[in-house]
Amino acid sequence: MRIHFTGIAGAGMSAAALMMREAGHQVSGSDADVFPPMSTYVAGLGFPFHRRFDAANLPEGLDVLVLGASAKLGGEGNPEVAEARRRGVPVTTFPELIGQATAGKANTVVAGSFGKSTCTALIAHVLRQAGRDAGWMVGAISPSLPDTGHWGEAAEVVLEGDEYIVAPADRRSKFVLYHPRDVLLTSLVHDHVNVFPTFADYEAPFRELLRLIPADGLLVARESAPIRLIAGETGSRIVWYDTKPCDGWYSEGATYGEVSRFTLVGPGGRRLALATSLLGEHNIENIVGVSVYLLERGLVSEAALAEGVASFAGIRRRLDRLTTRSAVPVIEGFGSSYEKARSAIEALLLHYPERPLTVVFEPHTFSWRNREALAWYDTVFAGVARVLMIPPPRHGEDSHDQSSFADILARVAATGVPVEGVETAEAATQALSRLAGDEVVLLLSSGPLLGLPDSLPAVFDRLYGPREAAA
Repeated sequence: MRIHFTGIAGAGMSAAALMMREAGHQVSGSDADVFPPMSTYVAGLGFPFHRRFDAANLPEGLDVLVLGASAKLGGEGNPEVAEARRRGVPVTTFPELIGQATAGKANTVVAGSFGKSTCTALIAHVLRQAGRDAGWMVGAISPSLPDTGHWGEAAEVVLEGDEYIVAPADRRSKFVLYHPRDVLLTSLVHDHVNVFPTFADYEAPFRELLRLIPADGLLVARESAPIRLIAGETGSRIVWYDTKPCDGWYSEGATYGEVSRFTLVGPGGRRLALATSLLGEHNIENIVGVSVYLLERGLVSEAALAEGVASFAGIRRRLDRLTTRSAVPVIEGFGSSYEKARSAIEALLLHYPERPLTVVFEPHTFSWRNREALAWYDTVFAGVARVLMIPPPRHGEDSHDQSSFADILARVAATGVPVEGVETAEAATQALSRLAGDEVVLLLSSGPLLGLPDSLPAVFDRLYGPREAAA
């Protein structure tokens, strides 16, 4: 089958394209206005990748066009969609495609407001390292995996399950299309306010997901009041986990450093020592959830689990240290929602308690840009010494009540945290070139951040790196 992906540089789209290529299909794709790391990643995948949308990009004999959901793609007005319609070629979405393709597999859906990419990649990494050729689809790049998508020969497939809607005209959440046998549910806090205005709206698709688990399936869920309220929707076995004692599995005695260590405690006094190079308490929580799933399903031994956790290098943009020589670390985090941004900030406050934290923040997602979410700025930067704020993007602004840049700056300033607007990479770099030398810098967004993740490390290694000894 010939498949063309319009919007292929989307994280889920590129992973789906890789799965389909490994399943034996011919794949091509196109995208525009894309940025690293996904743009450079997709360019290196080895299938035709066009940097603009054009009817001529569609190959002869095309069987299906997969259309991404990003507002910048233009939906039915996209020239590639128009050409597919003219030819009579079916147009679908990647969740529908993956759901259909994996319907006969033993699918594990990793869902939740945060932690999905890390948990999905960690499960895939541990299984792969243990010699089990499971499939996976991860919506982010992990240095520990060869690709973001893999078909696999084993029955198991682990899928990052996004609650966001399939498309503007299809209000189903993506994960309800994935035929789950098992679900790992990491968290449940209100997000995507542009499509789920209330918490009841937001939790409704999670209830639907849990109802899809078969009686012989498994729900591994993080202990929390919101998840407890919806857990009754499943008729499957439920196993709970947390970072404190609970009715299930939990972590104990965590110590934090370059390598963090803790003990995983399970029912009946079961105990397993684990170590990780990932930063933050939230990553201990992620590791506990993954460990519980793999051990409860009997997919790996305790030794293989410990080895896989210790060797897992995490996810790109999830607290990556970008500098190599600088005395001032530059670390990139993913801040698409309040919880994700706050987790990244708390992780750096935990690991660098004596260093002033400067955050360079870009309110890229609809949630951060929506006027209903202005209250997020009241507490998200608690403990931060200084914020450099990049203007919100303009794409899709007509589809919701968007806050202005001035609104956002004023809201942060009202909290007492020093904040400065920077509209160019040069302005941001200049503002960061006068540091005392004892700080730590966090680049935080789900957007391009003015290209700073690529340009800033070399500047910092030069400005704050070790001085050459005098001759």
